[in-house]
Amino acid sequence: MLTKRIIPCLDIKNGRTVKGINFVNLRDAGDPVELASQYAHQNADELVFLDISATEQKRKTLSKLVLKVAEAIDIPFTVGGGICSVQDVSILLKNGADKISINSAAVNRPNLINEVAMHFGSQCLVVAIDAKKIDGQWKVHLVGGKIPTKINLFEWAQELEERGAGEILFTSMDHDGTKNGFANEALARLSETINIPIIASGGAGCVNHFIDTFKTGKADAALAASVFHFGEINIPDLKKQLNKQQIAVRI
Repeated sequence: MLTKRIIPCLDIKNGRTVKGINFVNLRDAGDPVELASQYAHQNADELVFLDISATEQKRKTLSKLVLKVAEAIDIPFTVGGGICSVQDVSILLKNGADKISINSAAVNRPNLINEVAMHFGSQCLVVAIDAKKIDGQWKVHLVGGKIPTKINLFEWAQELEERGAGEILFTSMDHDGTKNGFANEALARLSETINIPIIASGGAGCVNHFIDTFKTGKADAALAASVFHFGEINIPDLKKQLNKQQIAVRI
């Protein structure tokens, strides 16, 4: 049985870790290098680093900061934000990223997914999808959730798998930062639609939310930010509770 993964997420803006609610009202959450080191020591399974303003500001991901984080940790490390080409991916992998995450650029130029998968392999390619429910339909949003599209979440995820994505990072914009639980109904439907791993993101507020997303949402991994950054949930304690629920995790 594959173990479920617990993944802290560092949303980076202006070199600092930030966290908001529904993608807005950002507040400072600390130094990314210090937080990354702390999570590695707490036995997090992976770490995600998202330069959330890179696409909006039309610039590249902060590769020097990526290198500093990579040097401070010994767990798998995914980096996203402003990645638009195979060259961008190459730079980040050379600076210590184990995987890269592509979001808006995949929608703007879907062939980028094929190119990255061909050059580096699907195993290092995570495609992030930010989606919101509009008139009963889950619609993909771009540029940190600021630009709505007519693209259907489930159809897009299916296309991404066909193009070579290694896993999907699905963030529910409706649940992000609310601490009311993950979008488990959508996650369960995603798991029935595609065969690659799914990372649940958006809505973690307590240990039961993680239990629910693994059992009901059928997620392969759960990503969270503020509950870890502000000490509301301790990762070793969380894993003990998951283990008690017969959810396989790396202790």
